[in-house]
Order: sequence, then C-alpha cells, then structure tokens
Amino acid sequence: MSEVSTASPRLIRVWDPGVRLFHWFLVISVALTFLSSEEDGPLAAWHIPLGWLAALLIAFRLVWGFVGGEHARFVNFIRPSHIVSHVRHLLSGNVAPSIGHNPLGAIAVLALLGLTAATVVTGVSGGEDAHETMAYVLLWLVVLHVAAVVLMTYLTKDNLILAMLTGRKRGDLFPDAKDASPPSRLAIPVAVIAVAATAYGVTRADPQAFSSLGGTEAGEPGESKGAWGAEGFESDDD
Repeated sequence: MSEVSTASPRLIRVWDPGVRLFHWFLVISVALTFLSSEEDGPLAAWHIPLGWLAALLIAFRLVWGFVGGEHARFVNFIRPSHIVSHVRHLLSGNVAPSIGHNPLGAIAVLALLGLTAATVVTGVSGGEDAHETMAYVLLWLVVLHVAAVVLMTYLTKDNLILAMLTGRKRGDLFPDAKDASPPSRLAIPVAVIAVAATAYGVTRADPQAFSSLGGTEAGEPGESKGAWGAEGFESDDD
C-alpha cells in the first residue's frame, strides 16, 4: 500500500516586510479615506490626515522600488515587452503563476501609485471636481485589481492574498525558484529619510496635516481644512 505524503509543501520567500506593510497600510488608508469623505460623517476629521498618510506611503514605495527586496524593485517587474505574451496566455486560460508581479500586475502597481498621488494632489490644490473624479477612478481601479487577484489566484492556484500576508509562496509552483534577495543594507535608513523628508515637506505646506482634527481647531468646524480645498468649510460669517 502506498503512503500518501502529508508533508507541507516547500515555501519560498517572495515579498519582503516593506512591500507587505506598504500594501496593507495603503489598503487601510484608501478605504478609510473613502469612508471619511462625507463632510458630516463621523470620520470626516480624519480625511485629510489619511490623505497625507497615503502621500507618505507613496514616497516609501517609490524609494523601496530601488532599494527593497528582489521582487519589490521596479527593474525586476516592470517589463513592457512581456505584456503581450502574458495577455495571450491569460485569454487562452493557460497562464503560469508569476513569482513576483506579473506584467499586468506591474501596470496595476504603477497605476495605483499614480492615481493615489493624483488624488492627493487634486485634494491639496482645491480642485474639488478633479479630486472627486480621481478618487472614483482610483476606487474602480482598486475593484478591478481585487477582481484580477481573485481571478489569477483561481487560474494559477497561487494564493496571492495569502502570499502578501505571509511573504511566502509554495515552492512546488516555482520548482527552480530560490528565496528572494533581501533589501539592501541601506534600504531602511534610506526609506526612513525619504519618508521623513516627505513628512517635513507636508507639514511645511500644511502645519496641521496629521492632526486628528483634519487641520481645524476643535470647536471651529467652519474654518478651512488645511491645504485641502473643500466646498462648505468656510464660515459664512467672514
């Protein structure tokens, strides 16, 4: 009688902690920013601080794309020449799992960073219509991204959500793969400096940027909310 192996599959390291923390903090930041977008809502005071938090996360990810772990680096996953082949395999239903970001996933990463940045910029500039448009485009891209993650998990049997939580993937899906190279030794100091410099610039532009009151003093809801233009926040008594 043959014995059925109950051994757990070999796991390989793919996503470094920096990528994973960025990913889930951005998820939380974007979700709470949308939930706090109603002026009279219970989370309204957090809308601006959360927007600035998203700006810090973008600064971190841009730097981490050069000094982070192997699969976090832009040079290792932004490959336009692979897009057509990937789409063909996807349409045929015969797509192989990618150990890091697949070609369309790479586009999604850049698009999410760009749209998040555009949403922050339009919020700062006071272009309410543009800000709202960017926010809804970002929301739809997030929905599309989640759907794509679910679809790719189904097609490739590679649990992408679990991998982004644990940082590891099943080795049997990538027989020749080794653990990803870790971030460079200077990665953390460089990232800290970049985020600190961005935070300093933000507070110079909006001294109350990270206040839990969203840039207003307690008891003064009629005053403008920091650097972010928004209709209805100026007092009619002025």
